[in-house]
Amino acid sequence: MHPICSEPTINTAPQRAFPKNYFTKGIPNTWRRFRSQVFRVAPPFVLAYVVYTWGNEEFERLKRKNAADFENDE
Repeated sequence: MHPICSEPTINTAPQRAFPKNYFTKGIPNTWRRFRSQVFRVAPPFVLAYVVYTWGNEEFERLKRKNAADFENDE
């Protein structure tokens, strides 16, 4: 029978929702993967945050009127 048309089978190997070696291997592996990728992923987000906050501060600054422009008004 063609593999695309084959009927689904049930996997006989049991799957664990919470593996036995989660604390001994899983958490350290997650930490290792995080450390290896943080300097590749974080800088664009930091740059985006800096640009976003600068843009909001600049917008608020430009919304205000300059008091020096109105010193000679009565």
